[in-house]
Amino acid sequence: MDSEHTHQDRRSFLLTSGLTVGAGLVMAPGLAFAQAGDGDIGILNGALGIEHEGIAAYRLAGASGLLSAGVLQVATVFMGHHEQHRDALARMVREAGGQPVDPKSDADYVEALALGTLKTEGDVIALATRLEQGATNAYTGQVAALSDKSLVHLFTQLSADEAVHWATLNNAAGAAIPTQAFLFG
Repeated sequence: MDSEHTHQDRRSFLLTSGLTVGAGLVMAPGLAFAQAGDGDIGILNGALGIEHEGIAAYRLAGASGLLSAGVLQVATVFMGHHEQHRDALARMVREAGGQPVDPKSDADYVEALALGTLKTEGDVIALATRLEQGATNAYTGQVAALSDKSLVHLFTQLSADEAVHWATLNNAAGAAIPTQAFLFG
């Protein structure tokens, strides 16, 4: 793979995986991604950054005191899914000969996700919905960029899980079911 193509794939991933949080703030998960390496290891580490962010978002929001018992229970289940995703991605990075990216500090996530601006359970659900939609789009968008096609199965599983999270949260927020097809990607 030539360096221009690799650069394009990396830039495409960063653009595709940017997660909209708050009013106009766009974040590309896993800033260590640029240092993570080329090819599939870089894509896996970019995905790992997304999972670290999801875990932190659910953990910190869960500890905020803003969530009712039922919503906290769902958030805990979703956090558990993200932890399982993290473990699978980290294992794949190691098996490919790479070093898994580490999570950022809680303070970094609080700032990047503007968690201090969340005042209600609805605010938390809205943020989580946007993050899950961003994660679904990131995984869907990266399937074609994977060199090792055995990773396609993992990325479709991850995308499906994120879509289930999005649909559940979208429903909890009382949002209408989208009338257009092709919701992600």
